Amino acid sequence: MTSKVWIRHRKKVFDLMEDSSILIVKSNLHSEERENVQRNYYFLTGNAENDNIVLLAKSHGKEYEMIFIAPYDELEAKWVGTPLSKEEVRLQTGIASVRYRNEFDSVFYRMLGSHAKVYLDFSRENRTQMISEEEVFAEELRKKNPWLEIKNAHPLFSTARTVKSSEEIEAMKKAIAITQKGIEAILSHIGPMKEYQLESYFDQAIKYHGATGYAFPTIAASGKNATCLHYQENQADAEENDLILFDLGASYHMYCADISRTFPISGKFTPRQKEIYNIVLKGQEEVMKAAKPNVTTCQLNEILVAFFAKELKRIGLIEKDEEVGKYYYHGVSHHIGLECHDLCDYTPLQAGSIISDEPGLYIEEEGIGIRIEDDLLITEDGCVNLSEGIIKTVEDIENFIQKAKEGR
Repeated sequence: MTSKVWIRHRKKVFDLMEDSSILIVKSNLHSEERENVQRNYYFLTGNAENDNIVLLAKSHGKEYEMIFIAPYDELEAKWVGTPLSKEEVRLQTGIASVRYRNEFDSVFYRMLGSHAKVYLDFSRENRTQMISEEEVFAEELRKKNPWLEIKNAHPLFSTARTVKSSEEIEAMKKAIAITQKGIEAILSHIGPMKEYQLESYFDQAIKYHGATGYAFPTIAASGKNATCLHYQENQADAEENDLILFDLGASYHMYCADISRTFPISGKFTPRQKEIYNIVLKGQEEVMKAAKPNVTTCQLNEILVAFFAKELKRIGLIEKDEEVGKYYYHGVSHHIGLECHDLCDYTPLQAGSIISDEPGLYIEEEGIGIRIEDDLLITEDGCVNLSEGIIKTVEDIENFIQKAKEGR
């Protein structure tokens, strides 16, 4: 992506900031893996280097931006590579003022006198996470500047990242296309073996086709394991008569695909597996028909639950609507973007949002877990399935596996 993308992203955030405020976002890399860069920092800059800070300031209607980068270190360059120069960072980010990291304190504290608010990102992955660097920094600021108002930047990014640009959509299409190659590699080799052995075909294929990382750790869950939503051991034997559920995705320049498919190890669904599978597939279609602007993800889930209640009563699995929760126990949609579960403002869907459509049924007593997930782009009057090319009907799956076996 060009610097124009990151310039537009910063403008979206500037428009949401209050006047007389400063926003500080750190790259926060704690490893040598660039895929670990703080996603809000990347959203603003397109930069994935360690120990950098981006600063946006808004005062009396004027907007200022600068980025602070780590100075060149010869020893570190020998270990992890030469960092971008100031000019290279200017070209990459579109930020004219590029300074070294050790200048940050003097510049920032000079600016505080004319700005009454400071935005920091206080988001945590969970309630047990240890206190963040931003929280420590905020406490120091409060002690030295008791008049200063500290604000959480998380809502700014939740709104700014909800609707994707055309460039972001193209990056996600690329991630999905690469993911498709990985899924087809699995199908080409499917048969009784360890779950991780089947997973390995996905790993090799997405690397070969240009993935820059994984959207999340792959789930490869066979038989009863597939009834555990976040099963990740991937160590069991996938038996001849099992189904195996894959929840996986490649990432492409930080942008994620999030796809689930369920396949028969033998290459053929049993009648019972096929019956449950087609209920899940039809439920996905019902959600897809309803996904459009001004609908909420909660409403989409209600549509799916009502459909499942009707179908599960029809086949005699449940007697009452409220029993659906025994076999379906997660939401059907979440936003996708720079993260698999991307930031969003939880308002009704808007054109340009990308969400998952992932119904599932999990019948532990029968060893059947089925989830089918596609990535939907919300349009002005409905949605487009970005992962439509990844096969999912019973007939297409069985035919693909049969042809692959014949070609081995």
